[in-house]
Amino acid sequence: MKVYLFFIFILVLGIQNFGQSNDTKIGVDYGSLKMNPQGAVYDYSDPQSVNIKVAVWGNAKFPGRYIVPEYTNAKDLLSYAGGPTDAALLEDLRIYRTKEDSSQEFISINYNDLLWSKEPKKVIPAPQIKAGDVLLVPGEPRWYTRDYLSISLSIISTLISLSILILNIVRK
Repeated sequence: MKVYLFFIFILVLGIQNFGQSNDTKIGVDYGSLKMNPQGAVYDYSDPQSVNIKVAVWGNAKFPGRYIVPEYTNAKDLLSYAGGPTDAALLEDLRIYRTKEDSSQEFISINYNDLLWSKEPKKVIPAPQIKAGDVLLVPGEPRWYTRDYLSISLSIISTLISLSILILNIVRK
């Protein structure tokens, strides 16, 4: 038995010392990436134009800070962010903007008409993004069959475990 435990101990030490991977690198090579995964800063800058910093919050696939050209509009910024998630409310997209006099305004955008109606009533151009803007993609959680099934199975398994425990206590 002692030999068996000693062998397992030596095996664990060997795996710990020699099983480490050397394919990790501290830092990020900004030259080859468009994205900084440590800080959620995405760089879509254009070297030929003026670039601005904006943010995307909420139910976008990749929320975070973005460096984009100044000619970017709201649709482009949402596309850079990977598009909306399935929980996003596209009828209530908002752009929060701080004006020069430190007052804040928000611009509401409704993209549901563009996506779901067969004949859009009026195509509204996407608002232009300015430096410091925040595109908020609101949403609400959606429950699917797998979510209901997961909760139901966890409750059923808890009840079965409790009943087995009670039966074992009563029998002794």
